[in-house]
Amino acid sequence: MSKTVLVSGGAGFIGSHVTVELSQAGYDVIIADNMSNCDETNYKGVCAILGKQLPFIKMDFCDSAATEKLFSENKIDAVIHFAAFKAVGESVAEPLMYYKNNLVSFLNILQASREHGTNVLFSSSATVYGEPDETPVTEQSPRKPATSPYGNTKQMCEDFLRDCVAAYGMHGIALRYFNPIGAHPSALIGELPRGVPNNLVPFITQTAIGKRECLYIFGNDYPTPDGTCLRDYIDIVDLAKAHVCAVSRMIEGRMEEPYEIFNIGTGRPVSVLELVNAFEKVNGLKLNYRFAPRREGDVTAVWADPSLAERKLGWKATRTVEQTLAAAWAWEKHLAGK
Repeated sequence: MSKTVLVSGGAGFIGSHVTVELSQAGYDVIIADNMSNCDETNYKGVCAILGKQLPFIKMDFCDSAATEKLFSENKIDAVIHFAAFKAVGESVAEPLMYYKNNLVSFLNILQASREHGTNVLFSSSATVYGEPDETPVTEQSPRKPATSPYGNTKQMCEDFLRDCVAAYGMHGIALRYFNPIGAHPSALIGELPRGVPNNLVPFITQTAIGKRECLYIFGNDYPTPDGTCLRDYIDIVDLAKAHVCAVSRMIEGRMEEPYEIFNIGTGRPVSVLELVNAFEKVNGLKLNYRFAPRREGDVTAVWADPSLAERKLGWKATRTVEQTLAAAWAWEKHLAGK
């Protein structure tokens, strides 16, 4: 009998790719999303890739009654929580909005998971490491004080999960992502920001296709080889597959501790300028870009030591930066009907 996974925020960028990988691995998937930060594009793309309609429930996880109803009416073996606001700058301007949405939604999921014996996988972030003392960072690297309400909600939700696991006999995993980029190789799902992109790759692809006049690279005076920030860019399909490994580990009872944390990255630092140059090379394009002053809150350099995930989850990143950037460009062209 197949197992059922609930994906909250499953119509978004990461959630849609995770849904595809879970379904292809044999899991039954329920998508639930309030559609506040996306439209139906990725949901339709998921169904097209899989060749079938998946259950979709439009709901808000800040509604405790709706959350309990969803868990009561379905036998859910694991829940993966993506339903959160995620723009750093917006969180600084609207902290109450971020604390209410990101914390209340997860607390409701934890309450329902406790009552129904559901495994919990939390979508965390490398932002919890802040400006690290040493790179690469391991899961034992200290968490630094958050530089934004968004980052603070990630730390707080990790703590919520840890404490609930300890108190209630639950099982949970937090995956700390580094910088997810790219799109599905089919070009049917990908990153779809509303308004001006907060992330680098959509800004690159929108500049390449003419939606944006110029790509701004924030800061070229960092203490790095080319003066631009160093990041660990992880292909979205590789990232999605890590969730399948983590869910399987929980459902199959292979966890070594009731609460586990894993870094999900490549372990390879790439500078912002290197990524821009690689996009130009792999897609045969020339981007209009210029340097701008540093952006407040940007960390100089952070990348993962992903060895624990390889040893314990049996997962590692396999897709190249070139494959990832080619897929991102194919997705942008698909959106433009080209």
